[in-house]
Amino acid sequence: MKNKQLAVIYHSAHGHTGHIAAHILAGAQSVPGITAHLLKAEDLTSSPERLLEYDGFVFGSPTYLGGVSGTFKTFMDATGRLWKSHALKGKLASAFTVSSLPAGDKQSTLLSMFVFAMQHGMVWVGNAILPEQHSGVPYEEAANRLGSWSGMMAQAGHSAPADSFVPGDIKTARMFGTNVAEALLRMAADVEAEVTP
Repeated sequence: MKNKQLAVIYHSAHGHTGHIAAHILAGAQSVPGITAHLLKAEDLTSSPERLLEYDGFVFGSPTYLGGVSGTFKTFMDATGRLWKSHALKGKLASAFTVSSLPAGDKQSTLLSMFVFAMQHGMVWVGNAILPEQHSGVPYEEAANRLGSWSGMMAQAGHSAPADSFVPGDIKTARMFGTNVAEALLRMAADVEAEVTP
């Protein structure tokens, strides 16, 4: 079976979302059988048909006023002609977001990307990482410290440098990328088993 193609598609105005996207990519690339790519949402707006090259996606946007950024929404809207033919149906999807506050209404951003994926008929993968602080890991070092299961959440301080994340959020990003990549391989194996006589 040839490598499955996974695209991490993101918008990052100040570098924070891009920093997390790179760690998600690294986690995905650690999985044998996966070829992962890092793509900017704004580079796909004029040619959304490029999405057809991939078997799965991890979408990423900062949370702005309780939703995706305008740039990421423009990318989403540009896929309308693919929706008309359901060209992305059956592909895997997941998402992550970053805000400057621990809550910051990040959940509504993830939900908007979930609805986007559902309208295209994609298969959603959440965040299967248990919060490590429950097992005694210090809060800032704990994976999934923010307790998100619909997708991955990370927090960057307001006006902080792009790489100023606590260790737990970096760990979560890498684990999240690995989990999504492994889910893509399992899904692909199941499909192949169904079509093999």
